[in-house]
Amino acid sequence: MSEPQGSESTRQLPVIDEAIEKAPETELGQSASAADYEPLPTLDDTDDGEGRFWSARRVPAGVLALLVLAGVGLLLYDVAAVRADRSAMRWRRSLARELAERPLDDTWVLVGAGVATALGVWLLVLAATPGLRDVLPMRRAQADVRAGLHRGAAAMVLRDRAMEVSGVRSVRVSMGRTKVDVRAVSHFRELDDVRADLDAALADGIRGLGLARRPALSVHVARPGRKG
Repeated sequence: MSEPQGSESTRQLPVIDEAIEKAPETELGQSASAADYEPLPTLDDTDDGEGRFWSARRVPAGVLALLVLAGVGLLLYDVAAVRADRSAMRWRRSLARELAERPLDDTWVLVGAGVATALGVWLLVLAATPGLRDVLPMRRAQADVRAGLHRGAAAMVLRDRAMEVSGVRSVRVSMGRTKVDVRAVSHFRELDDVRADLDAALADGIRGLGLARRPALSVHVARPGRKG
């Protein structure tokens, strides 16, 4: 942009600010020039459908294994002691008596059944879901190699790309598995022009991430809030 054009743009800034001040704001707090913006899809035919990484679940599996081992070991020790003509442990006699005497509609029986059911459902969910929601699968370059990109790192890359756009003062990037939500603050230039440049830069940045499933892009641009 040449100097005469820059000077002309500088003289028009009060007019732009006045129009923005009078323009109604949406519930997102952005100016009317960006209110009707819809998410920009960035999916294409190169989506190879890579699934998410499966978590090893080492901590839940280790805790469950230790509890089962301790319970089974204690029970086997008590059974062996009874077989050796020794009396059963007090806790097993008490447990057998409680199970035999307490009715099924007792409060503590229902509470215990609810806790056991909740733990069982939690373990089933852990076994049936992949986990590692913060790791985005990347496109395979080789059949025997899989790569993933952390969502925080991807958001940082896109934020750096957005800050390179002229007119952008600050950017907040929310990186999801299916959608990238970008909220930028522009202190000069037309908001539509800034948003168009952000669309192009961020769409190219998403393609450069090499993700197996490219998320949709949603960009919102607003003016900085007035002080006082």
